[in-house]
Amino acid sequence: MMKMTGRAFAKKLFGANYERLPRTLFMEGIVFWGLYIAGFQVQIASFVRILMISAFTAGVMWQALSSKDNEVELRAMLMLPHRRREFVFSYVGVLGAYTVLTKTGLLFAVLLAVSAWKPVELAGMILCMIHGVLMAAAVYSVRKYWYVGGLWAAGIVAAILFMTIYDTGILPLNSGVVDSQSVDSIAFGNELLVGLLLLVNSLFAILILWRVDGYAFYQWESRKSHVVRQRKRAALWRYFFRYLSCHKNYLLNTAVMWCVALALPCFLREMAGLSVIPVGFAILSLNTPICILLSCDPDLEQTVRFLPGQSRRFCIPYCLFIFLCNMAADAIFLCSWQIQIGGVTVLMIAGAVFFALQSAVLSVLLEWLYPIRGWKIESDLWHHPRKYVVPVVMLLLAGAVSACPVLLPVLLGLLAAEAVGFLFLCWR
Repeated sequence: MMKMTGRAFAKKLFGANYERLPRTLFMEGIVFWGLYIAGFQVQIASFVRILMISAFTAGVMWQALSSKDNEVELRAMLMLPHRRREFVFSYVGVLGAYTVLTKTGLLFAVLLAVSAWKPVELAGMILCMIHGVLMAAAVYSVRKYWYVGGLWAAGIVAAILFMTIYDTGILPLNSGVVDSQSVDSIAFGNELLVGLLLLVNSLFAILILWRVDGYAFYQWESRKSHVVRQRKRAALWRYFFRYLSCHKNYLLNTAVMWCVALALPCFLREMAGLSVIPVGFAILSLNTPICILLSCDPDLEQTVRFLPGQSRRFCIPYCLFIFLCNMAADAIFLCSWQIQIGGVTVLMIAGAVFFALQSAVLSVLLEWLYPIRGWKIESDLWHHPRKYVVPVVMLLLAGAVSACPVLLPVLLGLLAAEAVGFLFLCWR
């Protein structure tokens, strides 16, 4: 029974003949050998590696568990006779394998290629992946008590930071607390303690999963009644804000980007001036969830493309919506820069308008002409490489403007011509 349940979920995620798995592993192998042959090396502290792999794996696993595309299959499987524990562990195991092999595997390949590691560290990274999967599943199964899960995650992060305090740099080696000769032995002992902590915490997560059933992973529909109000004209802006309110993770991502905009001048304080401002604008264009409105809702895309004149009625308000979201982050960034450093000029404000509008226009064109299709669950959509095409272009433009600030007026002129072409494309 457990094997049949796992096979049913695996065929949905990896394809009918598991054809997606070898293709993904092949791409990860190419990334590894490409970076390894290039000889690019980065020194990564152990606590950074642990937190990076654990947090990334847990985040992707949470997204996979909360994906609405799994509701139909999960509801159908729960209708059939099943054994509670076998069903839970087969479901978590398949989603965990999907997360580790197709998502975390790429990060794992990059870390192996660009950093030095030992066999014990390799085992630790694998343990971090398993720990992230199990902890995310355990917290998700008891998400009704969200505060317990939050305290649990915060406690684990605090314990890891405390055990690796010498790697964090919070306690410097010359502070007199410890001499440099014993650092290696202390670091090795701390890594063993962290591994033991992750192992014990994983066993605790397994114990929680042992006591829950499959319905703990099912998303029950809200019983709240909604009054449908008839309006003479449709309002896309109302839909955009309802879209954000219904997708709490997208709204949270927007709030996080605004917090990043508030704190970004602290990291760029030493390089004050226009030469570094465009980099901040490019970083703030990474709010990719609001740029996949059609890709994440195939029914909406079909409706929009079916009705006449929708390229004008949809794309222009959508472009303005993304522009305002980006501009809000840029405005927060400039205000924070003015308070902490000062010297905000009209040219900087013009740069904010350029990067916000350029990112919005490119995002809408890419979403309208090349929407993301063929994704299995929402996690595939959230981590699709096409989402990051526009931010990469923005970073390249930021580098060009930083190296040659006189390019900004030229780019503004090109943006004006691009906006005219965009309006012509929408109105034809």
